[in-house]
Amino acid sequence: MASDDVANLADSLAKTQVDEGELSYKGQGLKLDNAQSVEKMVKAIEEFDGLRALRLEGNTIGVEAAQTIAKALEKKSNLQCCHWSDMFTGRLRAEIPPALVSLGDALITAGTRLKVLDLSDNAFGPDGVKGIEKLLKSTACHTLQELGRHCCILAAALTVCHKESSALGAPLQLKVFIAGRNRLENDGATALAQAFQLIGSLEEVHMPQNGINHLGVTALATAMQHNPQLRVLNLNDNTFTKRGAIAMAQALKHLRNVQVINFGDCLVRSEGASAIAETLREGLPILKELNLSFGEITEGAALEVARSVQHKDQFEKLDLNGNSLGEGGCENLREVMKNMNMADKLGSLRYQTHPELKTTFENKINVYPFTFPSPDKLLRLGAKRSFLIQQQVDVSDVSKTVEAFLKISSVYKEDDAEVKSAVLESIDAVLSKAFLTPSFQGLSFMSSLLVMLGLLKSEDKLKPVKVVPGHLQCLEHAVKQSYFPREHITVLNAFMARPNKSLEPCGSARDRLQSTLQKLKPES
Repeated sequence: MASDDVANLADSLAKTQVDEGELSYKGQGLKLDNAQSVEKMVKAIEEFDGLRALRLEGNTIGVEAAQTIAKALEKKSNLQCCHWSDMFTGRLRAEIPPALVSLGDALITAGTRLKVLDLSDNAFGPDGVKGIEKLLKSTACHTLQELGRHCCILAAALTVCHKESSALGAPLQLKVFIAGRNRLENDGATALAQAFQLIGSLEEVHMPQNGINHLGVTALATAMQHNPQLRVLNLNDNTFTKRGAIAMAQALKHLRNVQVINFGDCLVRSEGASAIAETLREGLPILKELNLSFGEITEGAALEVARSVQHKDQFEKLDLNGNSLGEGGCENLREVMKNMNMADKLGSLRYQTHPELKTTFENKINVYPFTFPSPDKLLRLGAKRSFLIQQQVDVSDVSKTVEAFLKISSVYKEDDAEVKSAVLESIDAVLSKAFLTPSFQGLSFMSSLLVMLGLLKSEDKLKPVKVVPGHLQCLEHAVKQSYFPREHITVLNAFMARPNKSLEPCGSARDRLQSTLQKLKPES
């Protein structure tokens, strides 16, 4: 390792946080490839008596480095919490299973009794999940209370873990499950539902934006009935429709401890909202928050929901924003809440402004490019998507224009013709409007884009996005269009030619973009 690398690592290690029982390397962006690169980390682990929590999230760990760390963990029997999310950025898929096996085997050898195992945001697919299957089935996970990661293999492993721990007289007591934005879809949701029903100890379930429709939602609804201590249910940005929403409403009738329900952007629709309102009138006595935003709910059903929370002493917030209420419906809703002395419990409201859409196009656009993007949301906007997005993006604000570009391009799929077409069409709508507007600050746009891609340092210390191939693939498309200024090609080409860690996960997309830029670069 070069002396500069050693110095940089030493600086990073100096920032290591050591709370009571916890050793944290969280978010340090360390690239740990081999035994030498983790030498000081290993020493810190070995010398930490009573280590109970190890945070490695936000770094990137190779096979040899993982094996070396694992050796140090073999004697850490007191370890209870492994915060290992976002730990393999830029790694080949083939590297991830052996790294996980090494770490898992070390925990088993140490005789740990884990409470928290967070492997979320690693996107390592079925092979990667097989890397932790042995650990999940072991006694190390019999005491697990919080888990972040998922899939059918994980569901099967959880089932085995529960059965084996029950046989030993101490059933698995999983309390928190987090699996956000990981495309579980119906198969994954149904498999997990079967495990959840068996386990029965869940208190919090967070599964936003997983492409689950009414089939998976119905399976989860059945499972939730068997978890009487459930307090938080967050299924934001999946697709309930009427059938899923009614199934979930029926399930909630069996629960008494729920405090937070987030079914925002789930298309519960009016029939589903009415069913949920009926459940609220009869049960859920300690409910604090209900989010039914962006659900294609009409005025009548929205008013039912509002009236159903009237006698809930602990209620704090109702979110019905982005539904099909119209201006009058919003006013009526505010009036109902005011008459119940709950005006301060109602979140912000916006009403429908485009006559051809059932839902508020302004709000739906806000949900799509500016919060959690997904292919489903983009396709759901229909044939008028480019017009609607173009109207919504304020190109006088450079940062918002960059944000819109990055959010839309992040869902690009080369192998899905429909999504690919919708993304490129939307990108063209945003950037053509921007660059063809005389007052648009093109150079500021390029600077902001380079900062957000991690290619240029910002004086404002802005945090770059996690670059995905879609960002570069859409940029390659954009530079070939007539609206893209030729003078920006040279600037972009110069930055793309530099070595940069942020672009490492996008090798082929970067190569294609560089090749295109070289061809388009103006003659000197």
